[in-house]
Amino acid sequence: GWGSRSAVHISLGGAFLAEVILTFLLVFVVLAVTHRVAVVGFDGLPIGIALAVIHLVGIPLTGTSVNPARSLGPALFAGGDALSQLWLFIVAPLVGAAIAAA
Repeated sequence: GWGSRSAVHISLGGAFLAEVILTFLLVFVVLAVTHRVAVVGFDGLPIGIALAVIHLVGIPLTGTSVNPARSLGPALFAGGDALSQLWLFIVAPLVGAAIAAA
């Protein structure tokens, strides 16, 4: 989350930007390594490394979503502020993924 739900108390705008950028990077890596001209058979390695780095950077900021489905379950169980902040973890990854796909 952002504000008091963030380890570094990141603002709403900062959280949105972080989620957009981190999701963009993940989707870009996935699209790049699964392209026809990419080396076949090594898709998982760069995707896994990218995901690990994204989480190392993003967990202190927002808890890192980069996947709306991953955010939905924990928010439903946590309730309260987590549900009120859920929209960001649905909208920002969709924006980041759309930019990467473009």
